[in-house]
Amino acid sequence: MRIAVIGGTGLIGSQVVKLLEAAGHEAEPHSPSTGLDLLSGQGLPEALKGADVVVNLTNSPTFDDASPAFFRTSMDNLLAAAGDAHVGHAVVLSIVGADRVPDLVYYRAKVLQEDLLKAGPVPYSIVRATQFFEFVDAVLSWTADEHTVRLPATPIQPMAAADVARAVADVSAGPPLRGTREVAGPEVFALDELGRITLAARGDDRPVVTDPTAGMFAAVPGDAIIAGAGAVIAPTTYGEWLSTRAG
Repeated sequence: MRIAVIGGTGLIGSQVVKLLEAAGHEAEPHSPSTGLDLLSGQGLPEALKGADVVVNLTNSPTFDDASPAFFRTSMDNLLAAAGDAHVGHAVVLSIVGADRVPDLVYYRAKVLQEDLLKAGPVPYSIVRATQFFEFVDAVLSWTADEHTVRLPATPIQPMAAADVARAVADVSAGPPLRGTREVAGPEVFALDELGRITLAARGDDRPVVTDPTAGMFAAVPGDAIIAGAGAVIAPTTYGEWLSTRAG
């Protein structure tokens, strides 16, 4: 199959392209660096010409009030071009529990993206993943200073980006789900405890202070971003991932 991977040069997209090519598909990465602009539509007809599948892995440049407009414009443009090109399958990567965290505008924007895909002209699949191991350091930095790191005890079920890419590639190479597949890591942590594990692995002796008001994940109610029954559980544990990073 010919598969157009929008956002195909990023953390997930570059791995998806490699996996699809290894499986014998013709996977073509597209991004601003290749001349594609989803917000203006520039380069979309050329990117989707002859494609059997389009995978959208682009992300809003911000998590703030501008994110809904980004996803609305980018999805409207993508779906119109995919319909014109007679693409048979559109895949989007989203977030486990996005519809259960209404206080986060970015999560509401991801739900908007999903809804636009569902209502569009192209048979679709949605892959909802939990947070990536690769973003844990960034999460810690949001509420850290030179002395402490402050984190809520929000339950979190993170996974390796490589496992996310595998899930996206598997769905992209199959028939449209006309629904959603959840994928998640094999372990559930309290975010503050995950912070302590991470700092210890880095040799960072700053204490983690449990603060229910700290950072973006303070807005997450209960176990809203924990995968539900039927989710695909990825194999890589956080300890395994940390050991490979240290190596």
